[in-house]
Amino acid sequence: MTGRFAAVDLGASSGRVMVGDVADGRVRLAEVARFANHPVRVQGTLHWDILALYQGILDGLRAAGRDGAVDSVGVDSWAVDYGLLDGDNRLLGNPVHYRDARTASVVSPVPAAALYAATGIATQPFNTVYQLLAAAGTAQLAAARTLLLIPDLITYWLSGTTGAERTNASTTGLLTAGGAGWDLPLVARLGIHASLLPPLRDPGSVAGPLLPDVVATTGLTPDTLVTSVASHDTASAVAGIPARTRDFAYISCGTWSLVGVELPSPVVTTDSYEAGFTNEIGVDGTVRYLRNVMGLWLLQECMRDWGSSSLPALLAGAAAAPALRSVVDATDPRFLAPGDMPARIGAALRETGQPVPADPAAMTRCILDSLALAYRRAVHDAQRLTGRHVDVVHLVGGGAQNALLCQLTADACELPVEAGPVEAGALGNVLVQARALGLVAPDLPSMRALIHASRTYQPRPGSGPDWAAADRR
Repeated sequence: MTGRFAAVDLGASSGRVMVGDVADGRVRLAEVARFANHPVRVQGTLHWDILALYQGILDGLRAAGRDGAVDSVGVDSWAVDYGLLDGDNRLLGNPVHYRDARTASVVSPVPAAALYAATGIATQPFNTVYQLLAAAGTAQLAAARTLLLIPDLITYWLSGTTGAERTNASTTGLLTAGGAGWDLPLVARLGIHASLLPPLRDPGSVAGPLLPDVVATTGLTPDTLVTSVASHDTASAVAGIPARTRDFAYISCGTWSLVGVELPSPVVTTDSYEAGFTNEIGVDGTVRYLRNVMGLWLLQECMRDWGSSSLPALLAGAAAAPALRSVVDATDPRFLAPGDMPARIGAALRETGQPVPADPAAMTRCILDSLALAYRRAVHDAQRLTGRHVDVVHLVGGGAQNALLCQLTADACELPVEAGPVEAGALGNVLVQARALGLVAPDLPSMRALIHASRTYQPRPGSGPDWAAADRR
């Protein structure tokens, strides 16, 4: 049995459409389209250009069908952001970007610790719950009848059916811990209308066939299905990890880095809350117990400020720069907003009495050392808080191509790092679709057995004490 699947994968800086051919227990993945994702600021508010993204998706689906019929389409994206539909299921406005400042001064009627105890979701200013509180009293929210997270909105435009895929819905701060359902008593306490929240869907459920207008635009066949995958891109990436045992930690490394372990049930202790760990739902009811780290956003924003910097040249210079000379806390919310990242990193270093890097290569080394240090702290804390032993770290996503970061992570964690696949998110997306059509084994370990890491990095002997000292600093 063979199948051909289109994975729509939307990231913070670009989107792409990947085609996965599944046959005889093998997966062959190819990118057929990539398009920019440029947020737009309008009258002081930062928005996603959702219609431009949708046009890129339609163009990508047209390309996906040129070499053969596509059996199914699945959509994953970043979490927490949403579109609001009116009573005619029409979009009421471009979704607001999670980096917008509108949530900065929001005060929740439910204390953060109580929110965590109910939902298991760490307090982040951009969480959907705080975005909805920031929107309270607006004409747009008053007119809204349905809330759809970004991948659910795209799925609706493709299939005509509404729903909330569970892995992404778990990030909103409105689902019960463990993801059984919307926490309706909590929703009421927050003053949010429960009628906005659509029925939940699980990864692998079929939303429906493509709508006729999508068929006409893309050239795909009318029987092409739209399948709900693990629509939070991190949930798809964790499903696409080539883990062979349960004793692993993962780092999904892109604009954000999500660092944690996979559990059968949530951890909502006071210690877990204070440590900033979140409990998001994964495939097959697993829990992605993780901490958010700023990720390669720090370097991307610096490069935007520097202008014409070459990434290979920066990494070569960083490899030659002194190790652990200066480090910052890569979970610090001061680094969340766009703009002037080198100055903000410099300010954080001066506050802690550390030298400010004198050139871009040294700043790049500071960022990579800081990321590896944040990964070390998250992996150690996850083991301490869950009692789960870790003997290997899987680093997937775009960061798996950064050999220096992978080696520094192995050194910092004092554990082997298996890097890759770079396309873990798209692989997880495709495999969930293939499983829904019966083309791969139904259990998560068997699905992961089809995936392979690209390279293993061993920790260099004797580097542990240097990282421990930097951690204390």
